[in-house]
Amino acid sequence: MKIKIYFMISLFGLVVILSSCSDKDASTSSGNQNASGQAERKIKYWVAPMDANYRRDKPGKSPMGMKLVPVYDEGDNSDSQSVKISPAVVNNMGVKIVTIKKDILPRKIETVAYIEYDENKIYHIHMRAQGWVQTLKANTEGMRVSKGDLLFEYYSPELVNVQQEYVQALILGNKSLIRASRDRLKALDIPQQHVDELTKSRKVKQLIQVRASKSGVVSSLKVRQGMYIMPNTEIMAIADLSRLWIQAEVFGAQSNWVKKGQDAILDVHDLKNLDGWKQGKKLKVEYIYPSFNQKTRTLKVRFSIDNTDELLKPNMFAHITIDAGSRLNAILIPNSALIRTGRTKRIIIAQENGVFTPRQVSTGIESGEWIEVTSGLKPGERVVISGQFLIDSEASFKASLSRMKESDEETPKKEPAKNLSKD
Repeated sequence: MKIKIYFMISLFGLVVILSSCSDKDASTSSGNQNASGQAERKIKYWVAPMDANYRRDKPGKSPMGMKLVPVYDEGDNSDSQSVKISPAVVNNMGVKIVTIKKDILPRKIETVAYIEYDENKIYHIHMRAQGWVQTLKANTEGMRVSKGDLLFEYYSPELVNVQQEYVQALILGNKSLIRASRDRLKALDIPQQHVDELTKSRKVKQLIQVRASKSGVVSSLKVRQGMYIMPNTEIMAIADLSRLWIQAEVFGAQSNWVKKGQDAILDVHDLKNLDGWKQGKKLKVEYIYPSFNQKTRTLKVRFSIDNTDELLKPNMFAHITIDAGSRLNAILIPNSALIRTGRTKRIIIAQENGVFTPRQVSTGIESGEWIEVTSGLKPGERVVISGQFLIDSEASFKASLSRMKESDEETPKKEPAKNLSKD
């Protein structure tokens, strides 16, 4: 289908050129008069055949090495890309136009986020002596534990020997030896309660009890009952849910907007119908990570939130809106008004008497439904925000035909070869 359309357009262009050539041939009798008329036409500017936005005030070559073609002043202040459309057609096309003015551009960063444990409220459990897990009480990830609850018991020959040394020192009454043995028990992280009981009873215990020093949930469990553990073995981790982290991903183009202390709004879709939860929680940017995510090319930004009611759960997804300040006196256009191509950005300017002209612009900040225009547009001008793609296509087609026609008019006609044969 595309090939047929392109063929029809090319054929139409060829017909226009042939028709133009026929008109010239038909007016050969008044060639001298046409030549003088052509000389009187004023050239407005020179344009690249393949890029209507490349204009110069004098002849030359385009970046592609092609000869620039002239655009003549037709006397009606129109250019080769402008199109004139009747009011009825404009209405049928659904064309909408707005008048541009300077305004305040609020810089809002809207992005996704996820909830995770506060790493400052996670404590990891390791043992300082090797041994075997004998009895595992906290045996499930996510299990809730309270401060003082028994987590597990384990047997360690090294700890049995240290206890025996301490008891022997107590029996001998050697103060320096008692002090050294007590310090060693402390260094091996034997609970103080166990040391006090050993001091009174002087009976060595084969199993050491490990209890929770904080309340929380078992966020990670790396061992099972009967496993052999070493000092570098992480047995489990316990996380406090009373405060959580919220990690947001900010795209690279907006990463320079984010500053520590900026206000933000949190919405959690999973909790929108839950009693006791109100959307729009107010947060502040707490920390900005120093490096980009290599895979997603985003910058991670962190927030903290109180969760004493424990409505929020780790691994929930959320929506964050960061207030990154505002840009004053910015020339703004709706996002829908911008026509993006591979290399350029342009808009359609609505002029008087139904004339529409494409114009290349440069843009700055994009925030929500608005885009800042940094060059190519002035306050008070009228921009098409709906139906602009149809107008742009028509203008591009007209410009192509115009350049083809002008190029053909410039091509000098070859004089018929003289018959040099002698009678």
